[in-house]
Amino acid sequence: MCAEYATFGLAPAMRAGGVRNDGGYQVHRDFVDFIVDGRPLLFQLSDLDAVSPLASDVPPAIFTAQVRSLLLESPAPLPGGRYVVYGCPECEDLACGAVTAVIRGDGEDFVWQDFAWQTDEHADLELNGYHGIGPFRFRGAEYRTALSALLNGSAPDPRRRILLIGARVAVLAKLAAALRTIGVGADIAQDADGVPADELRGYGAVFLGHAAGEQERAAVRRAFERAGVPVAHVDGLAPIVPLLVAQIEHALDRSPAEQRRLTGLTVTDGGADVEVTSACRVTLTAYRLDRLSRTHTHEVFDGVLQAGRHRLALDAKAARGRSFVVARTSTSVLVAAVRQ
Repeated sequence: MCAEYATFGLAPAMRAGGVRNDGGYQVHRDFVDFIVDGRPLLFQLSDLDAVSPLASDVPPAIFTAQVRSLLLESPAPLPGGRYVVYGCPECEDLACGAVTAVIRGDGEDFVWQDFAWQTDEHADLELNGYHGIGPFRFRGAEYRTALSALLNGSAPDPRRRILLIGARVAVLAKLAAALRTIGVGADIAQDADGVPADELRGYGAVFLGHAAGEQERAAVRRAFERAGVPVAHVDGLAPIVPLLVAQIEHALDRSPAEQRRLTGLTVTDGGADVEVTSACRVTLTAYRLDRLSRTHTHEVFDGVLQAGRHRLALDAKAARGRSFVVARTSTSVLVAAVRQ
């Protein structure tokens, strides 16, 4: 029995998509995460690449059914009163593995307990239980208010469409194709003048190529301001598609800054300073343009970092000329130019 209460809340979160250097890709997913005692529950589950069942890209009927399930208005989907808390971001198949928990009512309260990693209908708590997590007791009013808000039109709007503007059409076409591959819609235009406000409201970000001038950038900003759209603006750093995808992924991140896992990245020719809020796997990739505008890619780091600030060495070859570093976790992306 859990005697103390934990606070319960919800917040927008993202599973960061990306284009890998080997030609593969990782799908972008927007979802609503569970905030327990002010901190994303996902961050307490080691370095898990997963999304909650409250995903923004599922049909409204499925989203509503998931919310009502968590409110215990329908039977548990798994034996023993177990519910999926986090699942595979690619297919959401239980066979890929999922974090489940027993969710039950206790008077007016809701209790989440017996967290486990599960790959079939039955959980083995002894072998696969998360023994250091929970149980959590939530006040019924707070719990119901947070989840019911999602049924009243407060579900997050993914707005995963990007408007790409720039002079280098070939680069924009490659970027649009890469974004569509990971699940982010992209449209290409010469400018935003004359685009109806209703259409502009469908975009979550606007991208301008690195060659765009100040007048072009100012005109685009004015167009979105007139439409009343608080859109994120992305200034392309260099014509390197994986780098630009990372910039756009960062712009699409709507999770509260204080609840992100990857919070800092600064890079000099001597190394990269990375800051994380909880233990997680971090990858660092450096991109460099040589004098002939050819792209060189260097894998700088791939490993688990504990919470805190870390200094990671950067090979001199990766820092020459126009160089950039992309830092990734499963939920966050940061990009920084190398300071010479």
